[in-house]
Amino acid sequence: MTTASPRVPRLPRRRDTITARDNRAGLWMVMPTTLIVVAIVIVPVVWNLVMAFQKASFIDIADNGLLNPLTLQNFADVFTDRSFWASLWTTVVFSVLSTGGSIALGLVAALAFRSAFPGRGVARSLMLLPYVAPVVAVTFVWQIMLNPQFGIVNWVGTNVLGWDHPVDFLGRAPYALATVIVFEIWRYFPFAFMFVTARLTALPGDIEEAALVDGVTPLQNFRLVVLPQIMPLLSLLAVLRLIMTFNKFDDIYLLTGGAAGTEVSAVRVYDQLMGSFDIGGAAANAFVLSAILAVSLFVYMKFFAGREEED
Repeated sequence: MTTASPRVPRLPRRRDTITARDNRAGLWMVMPTTLIVVAIVIVPVVWNLVMAFQKASFIDIADNGLLNPLTLQNFADVFTDRSFWASLWTTVVFSVLSTGGSIALGLVAALAFRSAFPGRGVARSLMLLPYVAPVVAVTFVWQIMLNPQFGIVNWVGTNVLGWDHPVDFLGRAPYALATVIVFEIWRYFPFAFMFVTARLTALPGDIEEAALVDGVTPLQNFRLVVLPQIMPLLSLLAVLRLIMTFNKFDDIYLLTGGAAGTEVSAVRVYDQLMGSFDIGGAAANAFVLSAILAVSLFVYMKFFAGREEED
């Protein structure tokens, strides 16, 4: 007597067809975003890396096209140039102080506007003006106010505060670097103000009420109750602002042009490209700066981000 072999059940082909159709639909949906990312992000980054290994200027590209002799001299010039390290140090100082100042000022402003009072909505809207105003307009206003000959700041200083002589805030070190840091703090504290205000609104009120019933002071309430709850947000703001400030170009270039000790790395890359017409050297500078920023972010995500989430 023979036994019939068990038949293996076959899945319906209709389910396979539906799954394949859903996969194709998903691919078509992500295709536009993928093409945009490739065209705007990946291709420029790859091409910048290619140009960083070429000894190329505008004249070389005009004569030889986009493919020029390969060289490592661009990176050797970057690491042996003292001006590169000086601009990198200026960038670090500018980024750290501007980021810390803007977040601290935004936090103070958010706490000040936390309690309801007549006209709070209008006052909150006015707080956003430095952030939404055109950068060309606000830098022009600051240049007029800080002008050593007819600026309102120097007039008040010499006629009211008793200064011996006007101060060239935008043309003399170290005043120029301090001025662009103050400008950056003033211009971007509304960025932190918006996020912190939204987070404070979402905090549960019963915890603070219980703490106040136990007799804590307002400072203790902020330090022991409010601050631990908003610390993850402040850390995220610090990372975002550091990235934005490390690559800052327009504010500093419009205020000082990179003079008087304010030549950050982005301004130096622009000056090397447009002043010396050294495309390969500028590309190498940009790539090294990107690598430094990427390594810093990797270290933060590897050793600090997970610890903050656990806390």
